[in-house]
Amino acid sequence: MTFRLNPSRFSRFIGAAAATLVLQTWCLDAAARVELPRMFGNGMVVQRNAQVNLWGTARANATVKIIPSWSRQTVRTTADANGRWRAVLSTPDADGATEHTIVLDDGERTELRNILLGEVWICSGQSNMEMPLKGFKGQPVEGATEDLIGCTDRCLRLFTVKRNSQLHPVDTVSGSWREATPASVRNFSATAYYFGRALRRALDVPVGLVVAAWGGSSCEAWMTAEWLRPFADTRIPLRQEDIWSPNRCATVLYNGMLHPLVGMAMRGVIWYQGEDNVPRHPSYAAMLESMIGGWRAAWAQGPFPFYYCQIAPYDYSLINWGGLSPFLREQQTLVERRVENCRMACLMDAGLRYGIHPRKKRQAGERLALLALANTYGVKGLPEFAAFSSVEFRGDTAVVAFDRSKEWIYFEQGQPTPGLYKVAGEDRQFHDADARIERNRLYLHSPRVAHPVAVRYAFDDWAQGDLMHDGLPVSSFRTDTWDAPQGPTTTSSLHNH
Repeated sequence: MTFRLNPSRFSRFIGAAAATLVLQTWCLDAAARVELPRMFGNGMVVQRNAQVNLWGTARANATVKIIPSWSRQTVRTTADANGRWRAVLSTPDADGATEHTIVLDDGERTELRNILLGEVWICSGQSNMEMPLKGFKGQPVEGATEDLIGCTDRCLRLFTVKRNSQLHPVDTVSGSWREATPASVRNFSATAYYFGRALRRALDVPVGLVVAAWGGSSCEAWMTAEWLRPFADTRIPLRQEDIWSPNRCATVLYNGMLHPLVGMAMRGVIWYQGEDNVPRHPSYAAMLESMIGGWRAAWAQGPFPFYYCQIAPYDYSLINWGGLSPFLREQQTLVERRVENCRMACLMDAGLRYGIHPRKKRQAGERLALLALANTYGVKGLPEFAAFSSVEFRGDTAVVAFDRSKEWIYFEQGQPTPGLYKVAGEDRQFHDADARIERNRLYLHSPRVAHPVAVRYAFDDWAQGDLMHDGLPVSSFRTDTWDAPQGPTTTSSLHNH
């Protein structure tokens, strides 16, 4: 059989083959281009005065050149056989609104633009950290309308990590950097925004906020299996079908939302979580301490600042957890005493009796900023949160002392609120007490308790705290160690907005 070549068909074949080859070559080149996790992107804030980690992928075994505009010095690193590479960049002090670039080149050039040098904070937790400035449906944030009007600030940059629950750790997140405008702030964490706004005003440097939060999430969800090993009752998922809840199951949010951020240079962390752990309150202090230690070890940048909100008062009987939340708040007070470079913002005056998402998010964010400004940035003259220190029983009167109370304690309304102050005798029955203050001592007495042995203040699910120091609330407390009530036999579901 004789084969005849059709010139036109041969030409079309060669053309198609060449096009295919060009397309394949282009795809290979595109795949080889330097890629970075999404939190390293246009518009980001890079931590000032730091050794900044940068990582990503490129061509296998390629030399990757990195040139930041603030130094114009080339940093070289080599990708491994899988194309993974890491580098460290030195950053200078912030230089206002100066826009920088980072050029990355493995044979093909990639450029990150509109970068600022400033302060970077990770903001994590559950719904009260996630709650945007626009609020949830039927649950507004106090003052949001007025604050949205004046929120535009090109030196305040916002990044929200998209919700992602994973059985195993992943390498990147979904999200993008946005400048603060009414459109971006409206949908951004209210607590984080107020925190960042306060830092901007006080420090006058760019601020970058990275929010990784999921409503209803447990503390366990933000930890690894190794960090949870001391907590024998924690169920670690081994298969996808073991994930009984995408936001509350142990390890899954660490894997999907936090692990990709680990190593990103930042100043510190703010945390607003605890509501989901109310039924498991006895282990919370130890668990949060383990989580903080785990995050710090993973980041490998020393004992970075960790500031957290105490959960606000709320009537937990509405979700079948009545009587348990004051014990969780007590656990939270223990953490700052045990953990270095760690402080708690009290919200005893900022709760909402019928809503687990209080409206006073400005107080939450600004009080976290107060802790950061005083303890991380060394700003002098700021008020402090006084804390229960000790109690002395003098006959029929209990005398309570406080730490960090140089300005003396006082009642918010001038007189004590009935029902907030209680004393008990050996029978462990608490009775309302008359309360008075002399300097920084609280004196409690009840005609029904001849010889008090225990004191409690605002130790209820719902209590509008009225004991103050220097404009800030004092945490609820108790002086006894009597057993807490048993938790519910069934688990109520918190709002998963």
